[in-house]
Amino acid sequence: MTTSIQDNDYAIEVKDVSMVFNMASEQLNSLKEYFIKIAKRELFFKEFRALDHISFNVPKGEVVGLMGTNGSGKSTMLKIIAGVLEPTEGEVVVRGNIAPLIELGAGFDLELTARENIYLNGSLLGYTHEFIDRHLDDIIEFAELRDFMDMPLKNYSSGMVARIAFAIATVTEPDVLIVDETLSVGDVFFQEKCERRIQSFIDSGNVTVLFVSHSIDQVERLCKSCVWIEKGKQRMVGPWRKSARLTATSSTSTALQWIP
Repeated sequence: MTTSIQDNDYAIEVKDVSMVFNMASEQLNSLKEYFIKIAKRELFFKEFRALDHISFNVPKGEVVGLMGTNGSGKSTMLKIIAGVLEPTEGEVVVRGNIAPLIELGAGFDLELTARENIYLNGSLLGYTHEFIDRHLDDIIEFAELRDFMDMPLKNYSSGMVARIAFAIATVTEPDVLIVDETLSVGDVFFQEKCERRIQSFIDSGNVTVLFVSHSIDQVERLCKSCVWIEKGKQRMVGPWRKSARLTATSSTSTALQWIP
């Protein structure tokens, strides 16, 4: 018996997506030099295809790993799904509200205090002032930075900023959670705490998770299936057991192999 999945059973649909960036033909050291080259028509651009006709679907409530080596196009794909970038070609459909854990701390004002940034970032995520009021203690408690709430963010370490950003983005259960390397910040105990919160979303069965990590152990623990992108091209989509595993090819690089 074959069970068909209707379109509205997918939380994420990626339909033939390509992303092309125009790259300058030479590296310039100043904005002045750039405009002079442009005015003299001496600067040329070449296309860089970061993603090349990518298509996959993520069913509601499923946890999917997005795999690939550095520069493969994973983060570009996540930014398109999150609505940060517009694809050059193709379409992405996302059903429900998104909590994008991408570049934690992006959009924060370093001159403002952590408390002020909670309200600022919360508004960017679509939370009302009243919602933040109700959940402020939960955010502060999870970040474990109560004594530093009225300190300007410019005095925070990157790990402290990431704590605040993660706590804000996950204060309520989203429909779609996008996770890009956020568990690699801070100390190991906070990483485990973040992973437990993500796992609680997964266990609820209500949250769809798209997860990127260089830790093969994390992906293996959390994900049921995997999308493998390499050099902007889609290599494989399938269950984790038939999915990509990292194998060392040298002391400085890794490659993905498909395990049938």
